[in-house]
Amino acid sequence: MEIEEYRRHDALGLVELIRSGEVSREEVFDAACRAIERGNPRLQAVVRTRFERAQGEAANIDTAAPFAGVPTLTKDLLMAIAGEPLAFGSAALAEWKPPVDSTLVSRLRQAGFAILGQTATPELGLMGITEPRAFPHPVNPWQPSHSPGGSSGGAAAAVAAGLVPLAMAGDGGGSIRIPASYCGLFGLKPSRGRVPQGPLHAEVWQGAVVEHAVTRSVRDSAALLDAINGMDEGSPHPIRREQGYLAGIERPPEPLRVAVSLGEPLGRPLGTKLDPEVRQAVEAAAGMLEGLGHHVEWADPPVDGERLANSYLTLYLGHLSADLAWIARETGVPVTRLEIEPSTRAIARLGRHLPVRDYELAKRDWNTAARAMGAFHRRYDVLLMPVTAAPAPRLGELYPPPSHERLMGLLAIPGLAALALKAGMLKHLARDALSRTPYTQLANLTGQPAMSLPLHVTTQGLPVGVQVVGAMGDEHRLLALAAHVEAESGWGRHLPRPWQDR
Repeated sequence: MEIEEYRRHDALGLVELIRSGEVSREEVFDAACRAIERGNPRLQAVVRTRFERAQGEAANIDTAAPFAGVPTLTKDLLMAIAGEPLAFGSAALAEWKPPVDSTLVSRLRQAGFAILGQTATPELGLMGITEPRAFPHPVNPWQPSHSPGGSSGGAAAAVAAGLVPLAMAGDGGGSIRIPASYCGLFGLKPSRGRVPQGPLHAEVWQGAVVEHAVTRSVRDSAALLDAINGMDEGSPHPIRREQGYLAGIERPPEPLRVAVSLGEPLGRPLGTKLDPEVRQAVEAAAGMLEGLGHHVEWADPPVDGERLANSYLTLYLGHLSADLAWIARETGVPVTRLEIEPSTRAIARLGRHLPVRDYELAKRDWNTAARAMGAFHRRYDVLLMPVTAAPAPRLGELYPPPSHERLMGLLAIPGLAALALKAGMLKHLARDALSRTPYTQLANLTGQPAMSLPLHVTTQGLPVGVQVVGAMGDEHRLLALAAHVEAESGWGRHLPRPWQDR
């Protein structure tokens, strides 16, 4: 199978070819390996491959399985493969190997995927860009001078460039939707607890993090969710396994009540400037939905944005401090000697000085927002708004400069971290971290499903996604809407030209 033929198909398209006998599972596997070998040296999306092991595993895949030997990539974060490196994008974990497969990896195997390697992520998945010091930086296939986003930037770059038809991803503050938007892909963040994170984790970031994938087609995302959803043993979320996501996209949804917002759900003090191309993308999407028979009106989400931004960062800091303690325990290296990036270490120092009271109050703010959004969705079925405030940034544009890192390094001075928190440093962190991406965190805090639809390309040739947020647990409706929009818009034309042709 030629690479050009391989990359023309989504995952279910490859399944159809395999089952029809037009190509063999081995030919698809070989084409994927060659696509990675040829494309990744410039793309830098895949941090490690496992071709030989995957080939042995693929020999035992049943072609009756939903994905029948289709190749994929997992993320170098949370998605554990027993006995194989999982670095979380950090030099501190470069040699760490988890003792067991994650439940998600086990379900991928059961679904018939061939896992060919792992994709790049920022250190500990902390940034909306993928520029870790310990690993190469993936580039955006649309314009290699630009970032593919983060933290699932490697996954999005790999799919957009045609290395694999879909790649696994995770979303704790927009990390599926942001790279999907920057790379012209479909990205669904399921509801909290829909996809299991065991057995090594229960809730990550207090439940803000959810695993799924970036895909070229809605049907691939729906079929994947059919295969991997549902609680595992010991899960804190009693969500039973459901079927029918793929079957449910065969019919358009009933006319929906659509709220449209360009406001900043995390508060205007962040100083976000909305790019005109993003505004154009959202307004055009609203017009499309109205043309498809949905009732569209302008309405902002009823939440206290500034409080939510602060509460998000509060739990973010607390978890990061705990993460470094966990890494120290797993590696036997004291926290003070871990090979961690300066900004990561500085933020963790702030987390060490958070009062438990403030941490608990922050989680209660999440609950308040979730209740408000529950009431909001009694009036509106979905909320349409931007994914990001601007198209993809240039590589290096958003990485903390040396002057910033030197300033953050001062937090090592005894007592200064606690003083910085009292002086309102959380607000400064919120402004710096979320000014370009203030639209995605709301769904992580409330637990709602949300997706990025690849509906626009700027005059400079960069993709812009449009976000749709649904009521808690309403993935069926979101996917049905996405499939209808996909069919009407023909967004497949928005894929970059073959990476190998560059």
